[in-house]
Amino acid sequence: MFAYYLDLALRSLKRNKVLTALMVLAIAVGIGASMTTLTVVHLLSGDPIPGKSGVLFFPQVDPENPARADHTEPYPAMDYRSATDLWNAHRADRQALVTSSPVKVRAPGTGRPPLILSMLSTTTDFFPMFEVPFQYGAGWSAQDDANRARVAVISADLNAKLFGGANSVGRSLRVRDTDVRIVGVLKPWRPTPLFYDPWSQNFSKTEDVFVPFTSSMEINEGNFQAYTCWHVPDDTHHLQNSDCVWVWLWAELDSPAKASSYARFVADYAEQQKAMGRFAIGKEHVRVRDVMTMLTARGMVPDDVRLQAWLASAFLAICLFNAVGLLLAKFLRRSGEIGVRRALGASRRAIFSQCLVEAGVIGLLGGFFGWLLTLTGLWLVRQQPVDYAHLAHVDTAMFLTTFVTAVATSLLAGLIPALRASRVVPAWQLKAL
Repeated sequence: MFAYYLDLALRSLKRNKVLTALMVLAIAVGIGASMTTLTVVHLLSGDPIPGKSGVLFFPQVDPENPARADHTEPYPAMDYRSATDLWNAHRADRQALVTSSPVKVRAPGTGRPPLILSMLSTTTDFFPMFEVPFQYGAGWSAQDDANRARVAVISADLNAKLFGGANSVGRSLRVRDTDVRIVGVLKPWRPTPLFYDPWSQNFSKTEDVFVPFTSSMEINEGNFQAYTCWHVPDDTHHLQNSDCVWVWLWAELDSPAKASSYARFVADYAEQQKAMGRFAIGKEHVRVRDVMTMLTARGMVPDDVRLQAWLASAFLAICLFNAVGLLLAKFLRRSGEIGVRRALGASRRAIFSQCLVEAGVIGLLGGFFGWLLTLTGLWLVRQQPVDYAHLAHVDTAMFLTTFVTAVATSLLAGLIPALRASRVVPAWQLKAL
């Protein structure tokens, strides 16, 4: 029966090619505009570390003293003392101190000029916590952290630039004025968004050099930059004792009970520091958020993208109303034909089904051309000077969503015209003939 309705639908669509083209165009343009923006929103709001985002937590305290009256949220970083106090307590399953800084890097003996890169200073748990993939070697050990070892892990990009992509484990790397030994080389790795670094643009690339946190305080001394300070540091080259925030702490807690216990521990720490006079605000400004909650608080999806998504959805609605009008005009122009079929025994259900199949075919055609317009729209997004431009690609989920949305939209647009056509009174049409 479906094949019969499909044959009738195709015959009807061929009969008036201009009107068919207008309906397909209305659906395609609406789908193309909406799916372009919805694809970007889908990609920007995705989970950067599926399976672990619910057990990775970003604790925050507010060490500013005196506190500003308009300061209602803690800074997205801690001062050195607070971060190391919480880290040294070892109250999490895994934990990592993190900060970044610019550094000059070169490979001795290669003859290549030095590069100015971003260096991540962290602790050994960083790599298993964030499921960082290795091409060669591995991360350093907890003993290396304690001994301030001169070791490093480098990115796949840097390994390709300096060593042609070969196994460089054991080779030396000159980081500023210090030679460090490479112990690991990463596979291509770019979590999206770059969740572990609250200072970065949400969709930046990862750092190229990773070194132990303790070692980096000596290797790159004076090059660390504070997020903000509430007192001018006595020595801007040594931020460890300054009233500045510039270090982040991440904790892995594998159960809700542990997460609750850790949150209480951080709140108690803030209250203790307040009682000592070091903090002006205690537990009121303590936050212990998991990855997705933290990203939402950071405003992961830019406001302009959200606005574009709403506008595109509104445009799709306008296209839907246009499709309703065109389908209604098309079906009512065939009232005489429908009247004859009804007089020959066709049921209202058969007429309704045929009209819906016709609307569905228009939706499939609109979905195909809408997909092409979506690809064009995403190509245009990739040409924009925004940090998320490289993400603008259609994945399988959004590819299927494009066609489902197109068919659903066309069927929705066809409901009223099909219902109206199925209620044509045969006697009136036969009399008119």
